[in-house]
Amino acid sequence: MLYYLFRFLDERYNFPGAGVFQYISFRALGAVITSLLVAAIFGRRIIDTLRNLQIGESIRDLGLEGQMQKRGTPTMGGFIILASLLIPALLFAKLSNVYVILALVSTVWTGLIGFIDDYIKVFKKNKEGLEGKFKVVGQIGLGLIVGLTLYFNDYVKIRVYAPRLLSTSTVPDVYTDIKSTLTTVPFIKNNDFDYSSLLFGFLPDSYTWIVYVIVCIFIITAVSNGANITDGIDGLAAGTSVIIGLTLGVLAYLSSNKIISQYLSIMYIPNSGELVIFCAAFVGACVGFLWYNSYPAQVFMGDTGSLMLGGVIAVLALAIRKELMIPLICGIFLVELVSVIMQVSYFKYTKRKYGEGRRIFLMSPLHHHFQKKGYHEAKLVTRFWIIGIMLAVLALATLKLR
Repeated sequence: MLYYLFRFLDERYNFPGAGVFQYISFRALGAVITSLLVAAIFGRRIIDTLRNLQIGESIRDLGLEGQMQKRGTPTMGGFIILASLLIPALLFAKLSNVYVILALVSTVWTGLIGFIDDYIKVFKKNKEGLEGKFKVVGQIGLGLIVGLTLYFNDYVKIRVYAPRLLSTSTVPDVYTDIKSTLTTVPFIKNNDFDYSSLLFGFLPDSYTWIVYVIVCIFIITAVSNGANITDGIDGLAAGTSVIIGLTLGVLAYLSSNKIISQYLSIMYIPNSGELVIFCAAFVGACVGFLWYNSYPAQVFMGDTGSLMLGGVIAVLALAIRKELMIPLICGIFLVELVSVIMQVSYFKYTKRKYGEGRRIFLMSPLHHHFQKKGYHEAKLVTRFWIIGIMLAVLALATLKLR
């Protein structure tokens, strides 16, 4: 909104300083500061409101150290993240940009799914919350919206440059903006992969949209559930999301900069620069929430926050065509999710084969396994963050390691 206001003031009245709102870097900084201010101003009030409404976490005794001390801690703190993300994004981003619209829709959509889940747990006193099949239906719905929009919307294109005869030539660049399902593959020199190749020549390319939508659904479901599972100890999901958000923000900036993208030989995506502002608001919102959620937590984000974080991260990665880098960027989420799948699958297999279920880990998700081994959760969270930073650096390094 402020972008349009100050552009009007600059064009109509030549208002001093209004032109600075045309710069993505300035608006990104404004988004970070605003998100932190929103969290600081409204965070405590939201926590007090949740406490007054007796919206507290019901804790099952899993035998973890310090676990029962958290009983009654306000949950549904994801509202702090939602407010701190949506307000600066609406203020500083171009609201006509299709990438921003998709990011806003994914934020509200997954936040609503999480809210329904938390509402059933808290007010209906059903510890299971929203049935898993309904969560998956909601995630599939978002995957359909994102996949169909990115495939069919005319605004979503990549730019292909014609090769120059001389690198020092003063002849202007010759390029074409095309519709494509190309995506980036890490560690590969010519690192563009086209989803149409998954048809293996059995179907015409016109069916590529079906493959692409299925990929979008899978990625959104996996990352959203991975973030949800990671949210098990104080500060883990929020801090990990800060690292991921920063990484995606850097990748979005590089992909939207003509000069840098050509220098790095990465895909140039016109108009995707606005996602830098959204990523900045995302990081600020997570940092602001971490103020209250770090050990010992004053509030839990609940599914309202965790499902939303994963869903937004997945959509951002898809929008800048870096979804195949998710195993690196979201490595913590992936490991946590896989640990649960392995534990449940092995337990069922051994119960069927031997008559009693056996376990791979002391407890899943993986962070509970280490808690059972005696690691304090504050130290455990810090070490997970360090691993997340290492994975983020490796993901950025893939821009040159091919």
